[in-house]
Amino acid sequence: MLSCQYIQKGVLLSQPPLPISSLLSLLQHSLSTTLSHFPALAGRLSTDPSGHLHILCNDSGIEFVHAEAKHIFIDHILSPVDVPNCFKEFFTFDDTLSYAGHHKPLAAVQVTELGDGIFVGCTVNHAVTDGTSFWNFFNTFAEICRGAKNISKSPDFCRNTVFDSPAVLRFPEGGPSATFSGDEPLRERIFHFSRESILKMKLKANKKLTTEIIGKQCNDSWTVTNGVINGNRTAEISSFQSLCAQLWRSVTRARKLDGNKTTTFRMAVNCRHRLEPRLDPLYFGNAIQSIPTVASVGELLSRDLNWSGDLLHQNVVAHDDATVRRGVKDWESNPRLFPLGNPDGASITMGSSPRFPMYDNDFGWGRPMAVRSGRANKFDGKISAFPGRDGGGSVDLEVVLSPETMAGLETDMEFMQCVS
Repeated sequence: MLSCQYIQKGVLLSQPPLPISSLLSLLQHSLSTTLSHFPALAGRLSTDPSGHLHILCNDSGIEFVHAEAKHIFIDHILSPVDVPNCFKEFFTFDDTLSYAGHHKPLAAVQVTELGDGIFVGCTVNHAVTDGTSFWNFFNTFAEICRGAKNISKSPDFCRNTVFDSPAVLRFPEGGPSATFSGDEPLRERIFHFSRESILKMKLKANKKLTTEIIGKQCNDSWTVTNGVINGNRTAEISSFQSLCAQLWRSVTRARKLDGNKTTTFRMAVNCRHRLEPRLDPLYFGNAIQSIPTVASVGELLSRDLNWSGDLLHQNVVAHDDATVRRGVKDWESNPRLFPLGNPDGASITMGSSPRFPMYDNDFGWGRPMAVRSGRANKFDGKISAFPGRDGGGSVDLEVVLSPETMAGLETDMEFMQCVS
């Protein structure tokens, strides 16, 4: 993750019922208190003489920025089809690689005044946190701001884990470089999927499975209880896997790729609950791995949603304790930087999660109106999943594609009929 850019996520809030000077004082004090629970973020990265990387908890602090954009109004930035570029200005540390945490703060908060609201943008070093840790920090910041005396979810800083590796990663002089170009023309759009729409996709993806289960129940006396067949997990494709499968098919079709070309769908997975023994759900750090699922373009597009959904599902289910540890051992045998980007033009990378409590960030005057991200780690095929603001299983996908591919996706009826 040291060649990745910092995580940039933020929340759009309505106009607070207090003067900006009082608001800034409240936010600064709350942030300082939050850091007392997350001391690692107030430190710096440090590489010792042997080459091992550490977080030096030296209380160097994080960056806090106040910016003004009073000519921008909430309705004007939420109503366009494409995500306006102004959101990219609501964050600090643009184009900053995580390796820079050796001499730059590991986190930053920018509070931007709008004409009728504020945007709280949070930037955190990706080598130090993953999405789970990021949103726990953000949620705690909001919780303290609205007056909590005791935080509800204390981070776990245990380091006796498989991720505490003795391997040494050697860096080129001056540190690593980004593995993708940030200069390519891109379009960014939020697609909303209601719970009902996603359930329809799930039903479609599991149609073959449902028929097989009914047949087995009739012929083999199989029983299904709470999603388990005779004590074993079913092969049911989840709602999110169904949505990912549909996106994979439609984006691939929009790219107009040769049928013999290989396409890859990468999905970031949380390893905390996959390890044995399990890590604490609030383990603070980066505990994710990337699962690549591959298929030929021709087969992906000629088969149905069940086929692509099952490919993704089987890979996710197979990513157990042994797979996590095997991935770590493989990396230790050949330490290397994690590459981001889409070098072959046929890849999709899914990040974030609709399970993250993004809309729990109530700072004391109401839930966020929207969640958005900055310019970091954006390339053709980068997708981020957010929970829908209305909850109930709805999902928002932040989709970043080349202009030509985005135009093709917008005319893909199989995909657009699922969009709410």
